[in-house]
Amino acid sequence: MTIRHDRILGATRTSIPGLVLVDLPVPGDNRGWFKENWQREKLLALGLPDLGPVQNNISFNDAVGTTRGIHAEPWDKYVSVATGRIFGAWVDLREGPTFGAVVTAELDPSRAILVPRGVGNSYQTLEADTAYTYLVNAHWSPDAEYTFLNLADETAAIEWPIPLDQVEISAKDLAHPRLADVVPMKPRKTLVLGGNGQLGRALRSEFPEAEFTTRADFDITDPASWTSKHWKDYGVIINAAAYTAVDAAETPDGRRDAWAANVAAVAELARVATANGITLVHVSSDYVFDGTVEVHVEDEPVSPLGVYGQTKAAGDALVATVPQHYILRTSWVIGEGNNFVRTMASLAERGADPSVVDDQVGRLTFADDIAKAIQHLLSAAAAAGIYNVSGSGAPTSWADLAAETFRLTGHDPARVTGTTTAEYFAGKQVAPRPLRSTLDLTKITATGFEPVDQLRSLAAYLRG
Repeated sequence: MTIRHDRILGATRTSIPGLVLVDLPVPGDNRGWFKENWQREKLLALGLPDLGPVQNNISFNDAVGTTRGIHAEPWDKYVSVATGRIFGAWVDLREGPTFGAVVTAELDPSRAILVPRGVGNSYQTLEADTAYTYLVNAHWSPDAEYTFLNLADETAAIEWPIPLDQVEISAKDLAHPRLADVVPMKPRKTLVLGGNGQLGRALRSEFPEAEFTTRADFDITDPASWTSKHWKDYGVIINAAAYTAVDAAETPDGRRDAWAANVAAVAELARVATANGITLVHVSSDYVFDGTVEVHVEDEPVSPLGVYGQTKAAGDALVATVPQHYILRTSWVIGEGNNFVRTMASLAERGADPSVVDDQVGRLTFADDIAKAIQHLLSAAAAAGIYNVSGSGAPTSWADLAAETFRLTGHDPARVTGTTTAEYFAGKQVAPRPLRSTLDLTKITATGFEPVDQLRSLAAYLRG
């Protein structure tokens, strides 16, 4: 057996997205050789994803020409040769623009390959007594859905080193369909928790193929919910479910409910996402800050004033432990259903002259814009982390926004009068509010997302 002992650790991207050839150093002497087959830290530094293997398989072939494939599996696999040499052919069988793309290469102990979910792989033994190993990041299951392609498919036109009529092939592999008859493997699903809330409803237009849950069919505080899904089927979870009754959270029952939904359930969500390689998208709040800073940046230390803010801050810390996560910090969210803007428009129409707090300053965040920001971060494969998301433009007070709502609906904005937070809530048992909620938008803007001016969005919202 000839082995390349001069290789330097490196990764080569191929024409199939996610399919990566890996060169491995194989130092040796008269006693034999040694290699680090899967060295997580070094391979992550090369830009490979964190495979998170859960199963290690070995395939042994005693005869030259043994040919297997073409199989596309619903998990990622890292294939390397322990002894001998193989010819590999990989065909993209995933739904998308590279469906049918082909890559071929020889593998020996000094070269491995990372094969992403849905890419068909096949191997032909070039030396006797060849053994290759593969790590996979999901346990084999008889219920797993595979996609297959015939080894002799004319469209793929793989140039096998040993003609297929001269090699050992199973009857099952010979019966696989041609490319024209292959049903492409769909991507891992997107799951939206809290599908009937303000954000959940907004997400439906941005993620029409996603699976949406409600509290009736997936209660995040019920342990049974977390065993009801086959989590390896999901690639993204968007958590739009939360306890948001800010004032009720200050009561004994509300405090327990807030911690159950915003912390305990999020801990389980983070565990599931980490264990299954799922990207977790989580929506946070300006209430994690005490509002003493004029403009809040993503890395500002949290300083919540009340129970709701404390639970959101704790949930953020849990989500941050997930390798691939996005935390979208928002302020003053407006979507479908009852909200501040609808209330002000109704008061204007009924002839009421409201008194509205004018010492809380920030920007509105429309649910549609949060949904668009989530879609953007996922599509752009932005770096994991926290991103502030709100409308852009000059910060305003709640009283300013009430007056603008009056004006946009054809009423006299002077009918709105300002008051302080302390005066407005005097004698009432309510949660403390941050007075400054303006979020810095530099980080998300740098990814190519352009937040819409909050007053322009307000006008469109009232028209629609």
